[in-house]
Amino acid sequence: MRMTAYGYAALAVFCLGSAPHAQAEMKAMTDQAMGEVTGQGFMDVETIPGVDHQFTRLTLGMDVETRVNIDDLQVGQINGGTDFSAAHFAMGHIAREDGVQYNGQTYSAGDVVPFEAVQPYLELAENPTDGKLSGFRMGFQQARGSVSSVTSSFSGNIGVQLVDDAGVAHDATLFDAASQATNYRAGYIGINDGSVAADCSTGINCAPLSHLQSLVVGSDNGDGTTGFTNDFFIGFQREGVNWQSPDGTGATINAGQGVFINLPSSMKINMSQLAGPDGIARLQTQRVDLGTKLF
Repeated sequence: MRMTAYGYAALAVFCLGSAPHAQAEMKAMTDQAMGEVTGQGFMDVETIPGVDHQFTRLTLGMDVETRVNIDDLQVGQINGGTDFSAAHFAMGHIAREDGVQYNGQTYSAGDVVPFEAVQPYLELAENPTDGKLSGFRMGFQQARGSVSSVTSSFSGNIGVQLVDDAGVAHDATLFDAASQATNYRAGYIGINDGSVAADCSTGINCAPLSHLQSLVVGSDNGDGTTGFTNDFFIGFQREGVNWQSPDGTGATINAGQGVFINLPSSMKINMSQLAGPDGIARLQTQRVDLGTKLF
């Protein structure tokens, strides 16, 4: 899958950078004609310097609202495992009740609540030492909306906060089956607090990722509504890459070799609820409501 992904990246760059051959006479535009033209470029290409890599980002000047359902999604199948594996993956959902608020808007039961994406981009990372492609990622300059799945393996970062029994919020940590913190092919999520160790076998400060059935990607506006985030992306790396945030602040997100998914969220989740038998309820992602756990 990793090699196939690199091939698709090269194909995408070729297609975006080429055009059918045509013969036409070019004439200079007058100042008056140029002054009457307004608009925004469909595609923007920029070169971004970095410490260990040089980056080329191709951004499309378009906005997208979508609702997507995928029965089975597996990415990065190599070395006897899968970097990301999830069933019933969905982006966007359908409101179950009247008067609920998402994305700063109020919806009625049955309304589609789309996943919003602004200015999608494809970014390439090149190693200046050997001139080879070190990785590429696909993301959005701004994004917000729900992501639902039954996840068994996850590589990347899930930016939710987990609240313990004392009411203290902790940044969520991903774990493997041995309760070791990892962002590579994790199967569990919980609290990595030095005072109380997580034990994924007994459910102490830890829960299977399949219990986190829906989350909302976005930032906290400070008034109870969800704003856009600029760090939602999926990356494919031949080696570790420090991807720069599109907001221009210079902040970086380190993605290791393989597939890396960055899911920023402002959600705060009760740890005891997440570890419970029902976990976090799934939003409605099918037109015919199949329930909070699909089945």
